[in-house]
Amino acid sequence: MELSHRSSEYTAINNRAIQLYRELLNIPENYKILLMQGGGTGAFASVALNLLHRGAKADYILTGVWSTKAAKEASKYLNVNHVFPKPEKFNGIPDQSTWNLDPEAAYVYYCDNETVNGVEFPFIPETNGVPLVCDMSSNIMTKKFDVTKFGVVIACAQKNLGPAGITAIIIREDLLGKPSPLCPQVFDYTLFNQENSLLNTPPTFIVYIFSLVLQWVKNQGGLAAMEANSKAKSELLYKVIENSRGFYSCPVAKDSRSRITVPFCLSAGAEADKQFLKEAQDLGFLQLKGHRYSDILLFEFYISLCVIKNYILITYLFTDWWEEFEQPCIML
Repeated sequence: MELSHRSSEYTAINNRAIQLYRELLNIPENYKILLMQGGGTGAFASVALNLLHRGAKADYILTGVWSTKAAKEASKYLNVNHVFPKPEKFNGIPDQSTWNLDPEAAYVYYCDNETVNGVEFPFIPETNGVPLVCDMSSNIMTKKFDVTKFGVVIACAQKNLGPAGITAIIIREDLLGKPSPLCPQVFDYTLFNQENSLLNTPPTFIVYIFSLVLQWVKNQGGLAAMEANSKAKSELLYKVIENSRGFYSCPVAKDSRSRITVPFCLSAGAEADKQFLKEAQDLGFLQLKGHRYSDILLFEFYISLCVIKNYILITYLFTDWWEEFEQPCIML
């Protein structure tokens, strides 16, 4: 924890983390990896400030809280076009044929998995050559994907990469070199690439933990294993919800449901919610109340949750517990 960030020991940790990230995600050499700070909120600004040279407008695909926040921040620096009207409720993804994409946009931005709303893209948007920017903070390491389809991929650490403190940026190298004059050094992708992510003092211990998480993912079987686990965990819960005869419900359209964050409601009312949350806490599952922006419950399947613990929760809390409300037991 007291390691100097200019030491050879830390340089080895930094380089190891970057190498593992490249290996696990199969990132080509013409893409650079930056370990930055500022979280998602910082990245909302840094994307615009580093890609502004491509044009004074950008397309934003609004499917939930985080893409909406990203668009609001970007609007400080360029003109933001919503590719479809902002819906009253975020519970799905409109068909691509209805999108209004600008061929002269500097980039197209979307959030691959909206944690608050439980909406996840089952496809990679087609942009006809315009650089695609994606926030994968909550579902990075949960599936294989083709990095070459993207110009920039953002992933904050606190969901699947370790503790909060770093934001891993993948950027195609041809997009480097022309940051806005307004861009602070700590958000400058070009400078961070030149300095091997050591432009300023990094959170050394967090990067160390990041490298350990990546090594763990590799030891578990890489992205193929993580993807299979994520699918198994979420499908079990969705099956229970669908078979509950309305006792549980999910507000998200089936073709857009997240494998990582599942919002759900209980039809039995507020008292049932309270008892459900207490039972969950007694089992060691905390914070199922959901996000402060939402009034529904939320279960999260990040990669640290093992399949066995997930099965215990769902078979007891979502099925056996239901019998207390004199409902027929759900058959898994």
